[in-house]
Amino acid sequence: MTQYMDFEKPLAEIEGKAEELRALARANEEMDIEAEAEALDAKAGQMLKDLYSNLTPWRKCQVARHPERPHCKDYIAALFTEYTPLAGDRNFADDHAVMGGLARFNDQPVMVIGHEKGSDTKSRIARNFGMARPEGYRKAIRLLEMADKFGLPVITLVDTPGAYPGKGAEERGQSEAIARATEACLKIGVPLISVVIGEGGSGGAVAFATANRVAMLEHSIYSVISPEGCASILWKDAEKMREAAEALRLTAQDLQDLGVADHVVAEPMGGAHRDAATAMADVGVAIQSLLDGMKDLDGPALIKDRQQKYLDLGSKGLAA
Repeated sequence: MTQYMDFEKPLAEIEGKAEELRALARANEEMDIEAEAEALDAKAGQMLKDLYSNLTPWRKCQVARHPERPHCKDYIAALFTEYTPLAGDRNFADDHAVMGGLARFNDQPVMVIGHEKGSDTKSRIARNFGMARPEGYRKAIRLLEMADKFGLPVITLVDTPGAYPGKGAEERGQSEAIARATEACLKIGVPLISVVIGEGGSGGAVAFATANRVAMLEHSIYSVISPEGCASILWKDAEKMREAAEALRLTAQDLQDLGVADHVVAEPMGGAHRDAATAMADVGVAIQSLLDGMKDLDGPALIKDRQQKYLDLGSKGLAA
């Protein structure tokens, strides 16, 4: 059963009525109400198209956070074969908010790393809602260095509200771990592709997304702070998150214009959660295309390409 967001309530009513009609028809085979149900389906389809053709930044935030949206674990199962998970930072513990390991992508050996939020209450608690601790970033560093040693392209899947801000995480060097992970991304001499599949929150996302090429799903977001956090700081009122979302320019389309995102992957109508299989397949096509675009670059060229991408950020329009 689809979970509807606040702005989808009119759509929920129409789709609910269509389902009620079909339930009545199943209970009473003499009833012929398929024409009425199909009319409601058509109306719902048009409403869905209208709603998603011009989403505001705040509504995109809501779509990016939808609980039924496919997560890192789903992408790995759909796009990668022979996935062998690697655990632990060899220092403190294994962070279940970060998953990664060796795999094959279209029969090419790769390293895949990503944030995993979990799909139900139990797994969300176990995964800490995708908010990594220092040991998660140190695990990622270990996998990045391993990929560099064996010449494996790295694919990262970003989906986190941000790094975990708890006391223990701070005591174990959260900011240092994020900085080291970002540094590792910049230094490895293999192709690094990052895909923002949901939320790209603050330094917790940057630590995985300092890549040669950054792709974003159409309704994903990527920002230095959440709209609620920004509103609390600027206006002392978290309810001004809509205004904050507008000001932050956190949508995939805005970030492509700014040069932060290199590619935007279109989502099925109604968001990735309405047709996860198609959304994940399209991400796979995008990853392969981005990998193909770097196949002629050697290690030093890849490092230079990656570093130049971030040195150039913010320079658009300044030359004039």
